[in-house]
Amino acid sequence: MGRLTGGDPSLLRRINSAVVLHALRATDCATLTEITRVTGLSRPTVEGVVEGLIEAGLVVEKAADDSMARRQGRPARRYRFRAEAGHLLGLEVGAHRVAALLADLDGRVIGAQAREVDETLDADERLERLRGAVAELLRRAGVSRGSLRAVGVGTPGIVEDGGVVRLGTALPEWTGLRLGERLGRSFKCPVLVENDANAAAVAEHWKGAATESDDMVMVLAGLSPGAGALIGGRLHRGYGGAAGEIGALHLLGREVTPETLLSTTDEPLHPLDEQAVAEVFALAKKGDLRARAAVERFIQRLVHDVAALVLALDPELVVIGGWAAGLDGVLEPLRRELARYCLRPPKVTLSMLGEAAVATGALRLALDHVEEELFAVEGTGGTRR
Repeated sequence: MGRLTGGDPSLLRRINSAVVLHALRATDCATLTEITRVTGLSRPTVEGVVEGLIEAGLVVEKAADDSMARRQGRPARRYRFRAEAGHLLGLEVGAHRVAALLADLDGRVIGAQAREVDETLDADERLERLRGAVAELLRRAGVSRGSLRAVGVGTPGIVEDGGVVRLGTALPEWTGLRLGERLGRSFKCPVLVENDANAAAVAEHWKGAATESDDMVMVLAGLSPGAGALIGGRLHRGYGGAAGEIGALHLLGREVTPETLLSTTDEPLHPLDEQAVAEVFALAKKGDLRARAAVERFIQRLVHDVAALVLALDPELVVIGGWAAGLDGVLEPLRRELARYCLRPPKVTLSMLGEAAVATGALRLALDHVEEELFAVEGTGGTRR
């Protein structure tokens, strides 16, 4: 990297700090000489930047190894990035559970907490359960709220800028909920709200089944499936945040509603909840013919939904998550039928993260925000791992 000279001194300081901090974060520890070589900055500049980062609590001098000191005399000072200087939260708000992940500034998870909730809970009760899970997690980890740098949240529904749920039919009282504002009252740091399938897609790309694929679709296959998509490694939300809402495709044919698909009688399945559906799948495993037919209809519907996305986006990979990922034989029909419908069939695999996908993706969104703060300087384009 070429040496930076001239221009606005304050801007140069911010750029130099970001460059040095990124170099330290990329390694276990480094000497001033090593930082100078990697960054291309002058030795005096690096010394000044490191001193400022130490004052800010983001860098610390690493204690010398005693045996090395005895063999080599006084060793060069080594410095490391303080990942423990701040913390991040990734939250999931679901129909049947709320969950929280706590991580340091390197994204290393240091604690997790989840609580089962009733799907009929109103918004206030559901958020109170989530707050309780967060409080318990922070207490167990010995982390203060003041240490939090960002909070990511994954939720069902179409999410607008500012964390407003424009449409959310999966949870009571969710449509119109100003979720970012409501949760923001509990934290002094930014709260970033995202659709749950989008968060799951980010998670699988970060730590799951899609780490090697920048063009992928993540399908959360439940009663009403949703999907998140990455195109060129970037989350595709659509103009109004509604990209991937494949659960609405049944509206194109009123006779193929989930209630009809999963019925084992001549009447629609009521109530349509996960307990009732679990009973259908349990019967199918025991060989009940009508239940097996219902499961086959459900899988065929899932195939059509996924095929619509594949034809529109041409992803390299489709990842199946949600409770439907646990169905016996769900992958083979998908692969077979996508080969029939699609001009270029994608690879199809199951989620590696399971029920942790949404909270993990929310954590990654919080980490992205902090990385922009630490490493991006206006006009430089930022640094991403």
